[in-house]
Amino acid sequence: MQIDFDFNREQYVQIIAGVDEVGRGPLVGSVVAAAVILDPDNPITGLRDSKKLSEKKRAAFEIEIKEKSLAWAIGTASPEEIDEINILQASFLAMKRAIEGLSIEPELALIDGNKVPQVAIPCKAIIKGDDLIPAISAASILAKEHRDREMLTLAAQFPQYGFEKHKGYPTPAHLALLAEHGVIAAYRKSFKPVKKLLESQT
Repeated sequence: MQIDFDFNREQYVQIIAGVDEVGRGPLVGSVVAAAVILDPDNPITGLRDSKKLSEKKRAAFEIEIKEKSLAWAIGTASPEEIDEINILQASFLAMKRAIEGLSIEPELALIDGNKVPQVAIPCKAIIKGDDLIPAISAASILAKEHRDREMLTLAAQFPQYGFEKHKGYPTPAHLALLAEHGVIAAYRKSFKPVKKLLESQT
């Protein structure tokens, strides 16, 4: 449910969740979303878009966010779900699962981007919100850390693909390894490079 939102009214909203997702672009793994309700009485300084933070800083922030927030939750959509409903709808599904997984129901969800998922609570899309709204920044950090761990787990199972380096994104090195070793179950088979490789083998 998209709403018109005036930031001057934010003071009247008591419980705000920031929501962001990571992993739309990779060829492999889940798309991951996080929802975070920060505690205004226990602020976290220096939050910003996860892409602008070092791995060390993200890891430290992840611990602090989980310790200090009023509530946080992770939602994911699997490669199979991505292939079935497309990556945009799967991203919304992951966001919905994250929001609904919160132990406290927010009065408002601020979503990074220009579209919002269909959920029961009011939502507002904010372009570049991951660098403007601390709660969205926090969500981007939790989602990024969760997905990176998924890639490290996959890398341990399938070391020949180098998932720990490219995190599933279609880099030239990744595409070369994919062509060499083939498609495993964790790949998104509807994504063009994967789909093209599968078609060439039939």
